[in-house]
Amino acid sequence: MIRNIKIPHFILYFILSTFYMESILRLSVTGSLFASGSILSLIFSIPFSIVLYMLCSFFKEKTNHVLCYITLGLSAFIFSSQLLYYKTFKTFYTLYSAANAGQIFELWRDIIASIAKNLVWIILLFLPLISSVLLRKKLPSIKRPDRRYRIFLACCILLFHLTGLAFIYAGGRGQYSAYDLYFESSYPVLSVKKLGLITSMRLDVQRLFLGRSPALAEPPRNPQPAPPKAADDPKEKKIEYNIMDIDFSQLISAEKNETVKGMHQYFQQVEPTSKNEYTGKYKGYNLILITAESFSPYAVRRDVTPTLYKLVNEGYNFTNFYTPIWGVSTSDGEYVAYTSLLPKTGVWSFYKSGKISMPFVLGNQLKSLGYKTLAYHNNTYTYYRRDVSYPNMGYAYKGLGNGLEVEKTWPESDLEMMEKTIPEYIAKEPFHIYYMTVSGHMRYSFAGNAMALKNKKYVRDLPYSEPCKAYIACQIELDRAVEYLLNKLEEAGIADRTLIALSSDHYPYGLEINELEELAGHPIEKNFELFKNNFILYTKGMEPLVIDRPCSSLDILPTLSNLMGLEYDSRLLMGRDIFSDSEPLVVFNNKSFITDKGFYNAESRVFIQKQGAKVDEDYIKATSETVNAKFFYSSRILETNYYKYVSK
Repeated sequence: MIRNIKIPHFILYFILSTFYMESILRLSVTGSLFASGSILSLIFSIPFSIVLYMLCSFFKEKTNHVLCYITLGLSAFIFSSQLLYYKTFKTFYTLYSAANAGQIFELWRDIIASIAKNLVWIILLFLPLISSVLLRKKLPSIKRPDRRYRIFLACCILLFHLTGLAFIYAGGRGQYSAYDLYFESSYPVLSVKKLGLITSMRLDVQRLFLGRSPALAEPPRNPQPAPPKAADDPKEKKIEYNIMDIDFSQLISAEKNETVKGMHQYFQQVEPTSKNEYTGKYKGYNLILITAESFSPYAVRRDVTPTLYKLVNEGYNFTNFYTPIWGVSTSDGEYVAYTSLLPKTGVWSFYKSGKISMPFVLGNQLKSLGYKTLAYHNNTYTYYRRDVSYPNMGYAYKGLGNGLEVEKTWPESDLEMMEKTIPEYIAKEPFHIYYMTVSGHMRYSFAGNAMALKNKKYVRDLPYSEPCKAYIACQIELDRAVEYLLNKLEEAGIADRTLIALSSDHYPYGLEINELEELAGHPIEKNFELFKNNFILYTKGMEPLVIDRPCSSLDILPTLSNLMGLEYDSRLLMGRDIFSDSEPLVVFNNKSFITDKGFYNAESRVFIQKQGAKVDEDYIKATSETVNAKFFYSSRILETNYYKYVSK
């Protein structure tokens, strides 16, 4: 009987299989089987499934069945790989990242552990393939449809695609609506939730090959230059700004490229930050920048990480500092901190920046002043193409494979990196050194993490689960590395003229939320508090200072540039000097934000006011427009090599 089932029934099998995988992915990610995006997932599953069927119907019946198995297997593999990627990095990968996926296999231990942890979900995603293989003798034949039927199927593809678009248009056009995610914005997590994985990946393919940047809907701008602030009292000292001598009016009149001209017009009207009592406070100092893998406040403990505790509490203590997570994890975290630009969705922005002018990054700034500028990373030197981005930032760069020789464990030792590298610069003032550490890298287990195992004895008695203990044990290696650095600076007699700045690339997402809450000792608010972190700014003998204004990694570059007394133009950076009088603004990947007035969740469109603050819709709208502009012009800088036009 089943052999007589007609072709449409096999198409139905494809449709049900695709929608089933969409639903399983949604359940594994959100905990909900059905959501508002389920309808669109179903509608767009239909034309996709018809296309799959047609691809599996061009040959003889036996070959067609084999193609069916391959198609279902590839679909299950894609869904499973996206599931594993999300469980690890808390986002979905783009086609661009997939094309560079070879580097991911360096994390094979983590991949195996993630597969084991999510094996049930993976099996569920492969059930359509498993079922088709087990029932292969009962499956209907797949014959090549005749011309009339192919035309009918083509009409069905068009009809259901248009139906999906009709639903999108009917759902409104607000930020992060289905319309916004389909036509304008690119935010993978929400896109998968509201449109489905298949549609999100199709859009990603279209945008990549057509060269369209969906997040670049040009925001409105004020055509008039921002007027300088006048002093309240004419007798007061004239306000000075962190700006360069850039004649935007002349640039605008001479520029023929309309895109670049529009950028000149925008940056001309951006309000600069003023110089202040901290301007040049550490001018001429040596500078050591450290991006610490998965560093967090939970790594700062008086008992087991006393050096980190000392630096946080005896230096400048930023109590309201955030390290938002971005699409490309560590690489984007570095990019934001040390370029003060927001990453472009769908590409590796840090790698892309290696091919454009970057005059405001600290390496290039200090190198031009005669500093010795070196960068080190105690993992594979080409990972995330740091071999391209770091030299373009002005650093002579060493990592594993091009000059840095440390024992190859997983992860490698930050302490050993310090021991091997400090002799290369300690007697060569002035110097500026950049470290990208790796000891704090997941997976947090004593069985699969060399640094966790090395320092296990120091955390054995802590009242936590194994992953939490292992995380702290990893960060102990960072603590020992920083301790060694401080001792060597002291021995050389330069500790009091060397500024150390340490921040994280992202929060430790290798821990589950319940494990983070275990370390925190309370439930963690997931939209904002989850990303709260420490920013260490320390030099021997400095007077401790508490800074409670909202700030983020986007502000690190302009803040350090001001403290070091460097010439830069604050209008051309997306962050701001934390010590300036400009209004604080913390920007998140989903365009949520924090100001001194409260917290705005762009997904729920809810603003939570701080006590005593008064906020209206105009304020939210204006700040959202500012945030959108920062994303837009950050991408434009990357695409146009804009800095070359203004830094001649």
